[in-house]
Amino acid sequence: MPSRPGPVRTILAVDDSRTNLGVIGRRLAHLGYLTALSDNGAEALDLIAARGFDLVLLDMVMPRMSGIAVLHEIRDNPETRDLPVIMLTGRSDPAAAVEALAAGADDHVAKPFAFEVLAARIERTLARARRINELKRSNAVLDARIAARAMELGEARSELAETRADRMRLIASIQALNDQVERLNLNG
Repeated sequence: MPSRPGPVRTILAVDDSRTNLGVIGRRLAHLGYLTALSDNGAEALDLIAARGFDLVLLDMVMPRMSGIAVLHEIRDNPETRDLPVIMLTGRSDPAAAVEALAAGADDHVAKPFAFEVLAARIERTLARARRINELKRSNAVLDARIAARAMELGEARSELAETRADRMRLIASIQALNDQVERLNLNG
């Protein structure tokens, strides 16, 4: 089971090999994840748009639409920009990892892999995503507080400007009265 109790986490696994998808789906289900499977990039993007996921496992090399192209679509969409993505690939060369990470993948795992390693990377990536979401929520609360304080400050400045204007009118009034008293004293 995932190490964190709480809501069931959803994972979308995308791979052009139905065999790989079946194995990944079963293994993730045993760990307590709710898993959706897709064998092509276009369908994966539709699924992501329709229901959202906590994490995507994305095969790097697929026909028609590569995993890198799917990842670019995910990162270019403001709604999915921060969706955690772990890139899976049969390419074991370092250039594949560099390409995946440069495209915006949160992690990269070369096939064949020990499922325990993938599970640990999934947990780490989900934990990081939780922390980022908590920070976003905290930032939103702080932004709201800052906006409220800015409005209060604006109101206080407005009140201060009114008070200063009233003070200046009173000073002018007092000065006018003093001038009138002096004229009366000079004439009287």
